[in-house]
Amino acid sequence: MTALQQQGAAAKAASYILSTAGTAKKNAALEAIAQALERRQEEILSANRQDLANARDAGMRPALLDRLTLDEKRIAGMVEGVRQVAALPDPIGKVDRMERRPNGLVIGRRRVPLGVIGIIYEARPNVTVDAAALCLKSGNACILRGGKEAFCSNSTLTAVMREALQAAGLPEDCVSLVQDTTRETAKELMHLEGYLDVLIPRGGAGLIRAVAKEASVPVIRTGEGVCHVYVDQEADLDMAAEILCNAKCSRPSVCNAAECLLVQEDAAEALLKKAAPLLDAYQTELRCDGKALAILGARGVPAAESDWDAEYGDYILAVRTVKDLEEAISFINAHGTGHSEAIVTTNYFKAQRFLDAVDAAAVYVNASTRFTDGGEFGLGAEIGISTQKMHARGPMGLEELTSCKYVIYGEGQVR
Repeated sequence: MTALQQQGAAAKAASYILSTAGTAKKNAALEAIAQALERRQEEILSANRQDLANARDAGMRPALLDRLTLDEKRIAGMVEGVRQVAALPDPIGKVDRMERRPNGLVIGRRRVPLGVIGIIYEARPNVTVDAAALCLKSGNACILRGGKEAFCSNSTLTAVMREALQAAGLPEDCVSLVQDTTRETAKELMHLEGYLDVLIPRGGAGLIRAVAKEASVPVIRTGEGVCHVYVDQEADLDMAAEILCNAKCSRPSVCNAAECLLVQEDAAEALLKKAAPLLDAYQTELRCDGKALAILGARGVPAAESDWDAEYGDYILAVRTVKDLEEAISFINAHGTGHSEAIVTTNYFKAQRFLDAVDAAAVYVNASTRFTDGGEFGLGAEIGISTQKMHARGPMGLEELTSCKYVIYGEGQVR
């Protein structure tokens, strides 16, 4: 038995205990984790400083360094996230159907945990805590496999949580971290049948596609974020410029950041004159089609065909003019990843057409795509944004980490 198989077996055993632990015990464990994160903050920050030093030496881009960085504020955010999850209703045991059949059988459907969830993610140590908290509250054990860039941070965070779990009377193997960050171990995790019930990749498009292609265990695809903002000719252009800047620049490395501006050609010049100064404040590179480039001149650079499908994760924005709403919808459905899409318009009927016709997990009218987030949607922390259509779509909170079990009450019925 390999080390990872042993880890899988321990997680499976822990999942059976956790699945029947009850809400009070799970909430007590989450509070113990929150307190431990607060108490051992300096230890966590020290580990993160080591990761950051290694990442800078390796030439990591600034936007990715931002994803890797922990500070007192971000740790406080993780702690608050854990407590928010504890305060959420427990989905486990919820009966969403119960009926009596003509033969007298009473048949119900009850929410149950998925079992053991594997999460493969990149340089975001906050995912370590968010994922563990959500899995714990929903009764699932988790096996975490973070990127090598965040290994020191992830190891420390996992150790803190495992000790808190043990102190709260739950198995420490409810949460575990893969210690080997090589590709070989990642591939082994993708084939950990018999131990892993589902695998969730969180990261860039390359990681997600590789996992979906390679894995033999069930996969929930999350996070591919080629998101668009379409500005209609009937838009409030001051509002549109602010929404665009927020969607692109507030945190460009995350999956709900906008990667492409679509603007109706008659509104293009006025919109770009308003938006360019806001984007300039972040030194945002604009990769433009011919019409946009004619307006921006030296401020823009010519777009390549690949720019219309790019998830930059950086201060880069593709800019394309379109004839009308229908062209915008067709372009989004052809080039988007089904994550988050926005229209800015004052025309109610165009807004409704966009909502109806755009194929994405979250579709916005007159708001930034940056709100696609479990906390902003009232779900607490989320384990990812699902861009698929089976089982779960959009921010994956507690209920999306459950399955169902049919329970049948009889009085001696036979068939």
